[in-house]
Amino acid sequence: MPVPVPRILEHSDTLGIIALEDLGDVTLQAHLGASTPAEHAALFRQAVTFINTIQQRGRELSSPEYLPYASAFDVEKLTWELQFFTKHFLEAYRGAALTDASRQALTDEYATIAGELASEPRVLCHRDYHSRNLMLHEGSLHIIDFQDARMGPDTYDLASLLRDSYVDFTEPQVEELLAFFLAHRGAGADAGEFRRRFDLMALQRNLKALGTFGFQTTSRANTVYIQYIPRTLNYVRAHLARYERFDRLRELLSEHLEELR
Repeated sequence: MPVPVPRILEHSDTLGIIALEDLGDVTLQAHLGASTPAEHAALFRQAVTFINTIQQRGRELSSPEYLPYASAFDVEKLTWELQFFTKHFLEAYRGAALTDASRQALTDEYATIAGELASEPRVLCHRDYHSRNLMLHEGSLHIIDFQDARMGPDTYDLASLLRDSYVDFTEPQVEELLAFFLAHRGAGADAGEFRRRFDLMALQRNLKALGTFGFQTTSRANTVYIQYIPRTLNYVRAHLARYERFDRLRELLSEHLEELR
């Protein structure tokens, strides 16, 4: 696949060891603080181009011989991630005491989201495509942390990148990069429908991220992620407010998360 990843220098099948190229210490997240607006825009266009390449070349390489094609963001996986948010963020981190009725209502909302996302045509996804997994090396972006690649919606990696818990984007920046992606994909794309699907995927992805942040804080005593919770909650609030279909979900969550009120 023609995207830049660390070179394999040596490997031992018997020991289960791979020696990879050292790409240094500068993530895209770290570099943004020192980049000009023009450099910022160019780097994210390059990152979006890589997503398009992964999807297109991924279709050509599709084979049961490759592990990523045997796993997918199906209803079970997407639902598990949403329930992970309930358990580790709502309950463990924020101390929410859910009634049986509220828990069932959340489960019903999750089922609708997971069912819709799982029914979309699947492409090859990096699965964790954000500014901490893009490295600046010799003036160019390189991709790391792709060992969990699997099949999923064509909006998944874009949602990871453009609703990144570690980076602020303006709405015009998001609109421009979505248009840039659709332009690369060619004619026939409905921008409005794609944006609706993008927002749904971003909502699920951001709720899952909050679950991870809650888990790391309460179960692993790793507090580094607390600083990224406000930005992620802001994303969730924006997604919920944008569509009437999420009124019930916002009502349920805002009982325990004042940031969503």
